[in-house]
Parts: sequence; C-alpha cells; structure tokens
Amino acid sequence: MSDAETNAAEPNEAPRRAGLLWPLFLFIATCASTLYVGAQMEGAVVESPLDLWRGWPFALPLMSILLAHEMGHYVAGRIHGVDVSLPYFIPMPMTLLGTMGAVIRIRGRIRSRNALLDVGAAGPLAGMVIALPVVFYGLATSPVEALPDGDAAYVIEGRSVLYLALLHGLHGSIPAGHDIMLNSVALAGWAGLLVTMINLLPFGQLDGGHVAYSLVGKRQDRVSRWVLRALPLLAVGVSLAYLFPSWLAGAPKPILASNALAGTQWLVWGVVLYLMTRVAGSDHPPTEDDQLSRRRRWIAIATLALFVLLFMPTWIRVVDPSAGNWFPFGDP
Repeated sequence: MSDAETNAAEPNEAPRRAGLLWPLFLFIATCASTLYVGAQMEGAVVESPLDLWRGWPFALPLMSILLAHEMGHYVAGRIHGVDVSLPYFIPMPMTLLGTMGAVIRIRGRIRSRNALLDVGAAGPLAGMVIALPVVFYGLATSPVEALPDGDAAYVIEGRSVLYLALLHGLHGSIPAGHDIMLNSVALAGWAGLLVTMINLLPFGQLDGGHVAYSLVGKRQDRVSRWVLRALPLLAVGVSLAYLFPSWLAGAPKPILASNALAGTQWLVWGVVLYLMTRVAGSDHPPTEDDQLSRRRRWIAIATLALFVLLFMPTWIRVVDPSAGNWFPFGDP
C-alpha cells in the first residue's frame, strides 16, 4: 500500500475504533456491575475485584440473555443492510439486576416491512432462546420452602402465564405457606423474561412497536398513542387490584401502602415512554413498501402473542400472607 493510500485509510480507522471502544467499555462495566450484584446474592462481601467472581451464577446467564437479545437485532440489521450500532449496555450496580439492559442505535430508515419484522423480532426471540433454559434450570434447582412465620411480609417476583406454567410443571402445586426461593440462576432467567416483556410492548420504536408496525402499518401509530394513554390506567388498576383485597383482609398499614404501589412500575415506564416521544416522536418511521411475507406475518403474530404470555401485572412487590391466594399472577 502506498503512503497516499495509508493516509486515506487513517481517517476511517479512527471513527471505527472509537465506535468499538465505547460499546466494549460499557459491556465490561455492565459485566462488572452484574457480577457485583450477583456476588451479593451469593452472600459475598465484595472487598476486592476477585470477590466479584462469586457473582457469576447470576451475571453469566443474565448477560448471555441480554447479549443474545441485542446481537439478534444487530445481526438481523446487518443482514438487511441496515446501519445499526453495536449494543450499548447500561451498568447500574445499585439496582436489583445490576443493569438497565442495553440499547442499539438504528441510523437510517428500515426500508421494507420484512426487514423491519426481522430486526424487531430477532432480539426478543434470540433472547428467549437463552432465557427459557436458564429460567427452567433455575426454577428446577430452586427450593420450595416455608414462608416466614406469622404475618411477616416478603418480596415476590412478578409472575406471568409462562412463568407460572413452568413453575407448576417443575414443582406442582406449591403448598399453602410455602413459595419458591429463587437462586441466582433463576433470578437471572426471570429478569430475561421481564426484559423481553417490557421490550415487546407494542409502542413506538420498542421491539413490539417494530413488530406491530410490520404487521399493521401506519395503524400502529394510533395503537402507540392508545398504549401511552393506557399505561397510567393500568398502573392504577393493578394497584387497586392488590390493595383492595389486602384492605378487606385487614392488612397493616405498611402492607397496604406497599400494595397501593404495586402498579407504579407501569406508571414509571409510561413516563419514560412519554419522554421518548418528546425526543423522537410517537409515530413509527414509515417503510417504503407494505408487503409482509406470509411466513413473517405468522412470526409477527407469534412474537406479539409472546408479550401476552410474558405479561406481569406487577414486576416486583411485597406480599401480605394474610391476604390469601386470590390473584393468579401474583401470590403462589
């Protein structure tokens, strides 16, 4: 290569290296933050970097699920010639999961509905390929134990139809006064189901929004506006559904207050989506064709049906044992 050719290539190499370094740094930082949270789950006192490795039973499956999800988008985008970035992971060591997931930038328009469906569905479907065996193994190896004595409150993870089916299939009917005690692997698998559910909400440019737009076209913009208006109502409805029976059961005020907040995750998510619309608008960028192949149409329907199977009315909450087993998606 001549000097002129070398000099011409240099300006292109610097942006390429910069485009790799930032996603790589965030990925490593997110691995560290999930290891930190996982080590605490395993009862380790993190005093040095070596102590972080105690958290691998949680961090490894969770990061595998998230990486599969994001690389599903990336690979599908590259196959269709869409200008997509590498995933930007978000480390959050002070949260329950140690991360807020990851995002991918799509630079430019996705021109066909077939490509839009492939890019939108590839992430959640690839993530589920990893999440299902993880949550299956995690639930199978998690013990069913007695709940705390008396009327002491305890924390319970959100439970969807799919999650409850796996739980029942592996452990049968859990006796009254008992519950599954999730180990680190099970919690990572559950988190994968939660992340997939959140992303499949048929709104804007979320994964579910991409899939729904590929299926119904511009009508999806109206659906997105309905979803945004419905989220506060969903938050109130879920909170009332948990609060009212607890109140009838004479639960103490701290439990009533906790159940009154059972739906607030949806309210917070609604605020986040509203802020997203202020930046990028609520309408989905149009495609240049209205053709979706017959096979992809069925994939789109199945992907949106997955949202129903994964739907958790509340993501995590405090349970009052005195309220009884009244709600099929919540109490064991």
